[in-house]
Amino acid sequence: MARKVRVQYPGAIYHVMNRGDHQDAIFRSDQDRELFLKTLGEACAKTDWQLHAWCLMSNHFHLVVETPRANLVAGMKWLLGTYTMRFNHHHRLFGHLFSGRYKALPVDGSGTGYLKTVCDYVHLNPARAKIVRRQQKLSTFRWSSYPQYLKAGALRPAWLRVDRLLGEHGIPKDSSAGRKEFERRMEWRRSTEEEQDFAALQRGWYVGSEEFRKELLAQMKTGPENYGQEVRESGEHKALKRIEAELKKLRWTGADLIERAKGDAEKIRVAKILRQETTMTLGWIAQALHMGTKTHLSHLLYWQGKQRKKHRSP
Repeated sequence: MARKVRVQYPGAIYHVMNRGDHQDAIFRSDQDRELFLKTLGEACAKTDWQLHAWCLMSNHFHLVVETPRANLVAGMKWLLGTYTMRFNHHHRLFGHLFSGRYKALPVDGSGTGYLKTVCDYVHLNPARAKIVRRQQKLSTFRWSSYPQYLKAGALRPAWLRVDRLLGEHGIPKDSSAGRKEFERRMEWRRSTEEEQDFAALQRGWYVGSEEFRKELLAQMKTGPENYGQEVRESGEHKALKRIEAELKKLRWTGADLIERAKGDAEKIRVAKILRQETTMTLGWIAQALHMGTKTHLSHLLYWQGKQRKKHRSP
């Protein structure tokens, strides 16, 4: 059976979830959780994602992610692949970490309460799993975005966006008073939660109104041929603009880029920037910068990294 097409469009919001292979742990320690959040922050920098909520359990995670660009698939491919590689390296393992395809439910972000429902579900997950006891505050669980909501803005990750969820809770301002009111509402929500409250999140393929469902179906019917170019260009556009900016700094033309050696130091520098700031593949970068094959570029980046470490060592 063919896989369902991911619905991608600028400004889309998704509830994303994935589990460990065979229900195994994807976080063995707090160090792993820190590593995942670091990798998630890097993914947000590459893709311009905004997170509305997250929660890291032992064998699965939840994200509520907004994509200003139509790039969920590219970003998730990078996030899951990079975290798997880092996790395996740290624990001296190899092979799959996650179980199959991640789940991504489109969420109606029109301000009608559906975003609130999804974020509350994510934030209440530790209480639902009885990791947080009745006598404990929900904020004692460190590994969700909920405690971050209770901090001043300067103390939060730049990629966590709180205004939309607070707004759907009827809290107009991200202030000390607003954060206290949010905590009060979440503790009340926790004490009154019923199992059926979130049933639609666990069974459906989207979270939203009937009108939102029709809009999603209309996008799916248009097929990849109609919106696929927009999806492709979202990542490429950012990468090409970065190349253009770097060429301008160097006072290079397109001809200079072609004529200079594949291993030119400035080309390697720009390639490294593209690897850090975008989700474009080595093959794409090698072609765009006229640096030969992706294997050749990989070797160039590897040896440059080795040289830098050598110079830094006492």
